Amino acid sequence: MQRLFFILALLAGGLVSDAVAKDWLFVTLLEKKQIVTFERHPESGMLTRLGTTDCPAEPACMASSPDRRKLFVSFRSTGQLASFRIDQANGALKLLSVASGGDDPAYLLPDRTGQFLLSAYYQSNKVCVHALTPGGEIRPELLQTIPTAEKAHGVVLDSRNQIAFVPHTGANRIYQFRFDVSSGRLAANEPEFVATDAADHPRHIALHPNDRWAYVSNEAGDSLAVFEVSKSGTLRRIQTVSSLPDGLDGARNSTARLEMTPDGRFVYVANRGHDSIAGFAIDQTTGRATSLGQTTTEQTPRSFSIESKGRYLYAAGQGSGRVAAFRIGLDGSLTRFQTVDAGPIAWWALAVDAAK
Repeated sequence: MQRLFFILALLAGGLVSDAVAKDWLFVTLLEKKQIVTFERHPESGMLTRLGTTDCPAEPACMASSPDRRKLFVSFRSTGQLASFRIDQANGALKLLSVASGGDDPAYLLPDRTGQFLLSAYYQSNKVCVHALTPGGEIRPELLQTIPTAEKAHGVVLDSRNQIAFVPHTGANRIYQFRFDVSSGRLAANEPEFVATDAADHPRHIALHPNDRWAYVSNEAGDSLAVFEVSKSGTLRRIQTVSSLPDGLDGARNSTARLEMTPDGRFVYVANRGHDSIAGFAIDQTTGRATSLGQTTTEQTPRSFSIESKGRYLYAAGQGSGRVAAFRIGLDGSLTRFQTVDAGPIAWWALAVDAAK
């Protein structure tokens, strides 16, 4: 497989320097235990499939390092976390390390310095922190383990790298932490968590760039919840907006991934069942969200990714094995311009820009 990447690189003009490194979209294929590499054209947003990287276990969630040279991947089937080096010439991935974490790591996120890796566990019901080496290896020993509650599912850090929130779908709680970057350790805030409605099941969370508001996808509630964030790093709910069209029965739907555009103007939620991406405009004064409606996408959109300039959104269809590419309009509307094959059980999509 690595030879295929090398040949493709030669055909494209040989290995290139970091100065002209390319942009990527990575997609995990659960069934095949592979990660697919697509090149993203920086202006048109078009995708070109380059090849795949085999994994020792089923790859699921992904995140990139702050310098965009490493890729972190959860292996949910084995309870492990892995790191890969991204080849800047052709997007091939080289396995750097595999470390144990816990049963069913649903989410992982490096801190903003690239020194630590935070992770949430769906079956182990906990939050963990691993230290990272300067080269991107995950140190095998756990730096910290915090038992929390049923089905920890997402992690977010504020722009100052000081506050963390972890939604739990089973417990209907969002845990609130302070993060000490000097030690890499989390400490419970006061209060330790904010409870949500029993019908919500909070899954993924995003913070506005100004750190004043948080946005949460409610898996069972088929909705977007908006929270005000206090200066001390605690949440207060101010709004709930449906992710589905008016009058639609949500019994066969559940939300999944949530992401915000980098400028904080729009936030999107994936609807599995309705098979759509729900869009919301954010009031930049109050933080409140207004529905922009839903855009049809591929079957079972578990994951999608917005690239760093906020121009394109890429949605993986777990059920179809395809990736839908959308242009994000100035008004937040989504226009599909390309659909490409990824492979069976396309679990997670992640857009990664050229390395710094």
